[in-house]
Amino acid sequence: MAERDDEEREFDLRWADGAEHKEPSARARMLATRWKENPPGPVPFRADPDHVGSRRRSSWVSTAVVLGCVAAVILLLGYVNFRAP
Repeated sequence: MAERDDEEREFDLRWADGAEHKEPSARARMLATRWKENPPGPVPFRADPDHVGSRRRSSWVSTAVVLGCVAAVILLLGYVNFRAP
């Protein structure tokens, strides 16, 4: 009998969205109580480029380093295979 009741129920998102009052999530309630006592300060959307920690390498230098490492591994493997009996 319980299975028949479940089949007859209609779970419609429009019905749920049309509810008069929606309870906030647990995280929203926690943040609201925390922010009453200690509101958060303003945070920039993106970091300023002046505050970047280290100088960034150009893309061609990174490409040269990767290709150099690949060439070194290929030469090392070729040398190992050449010396193997």
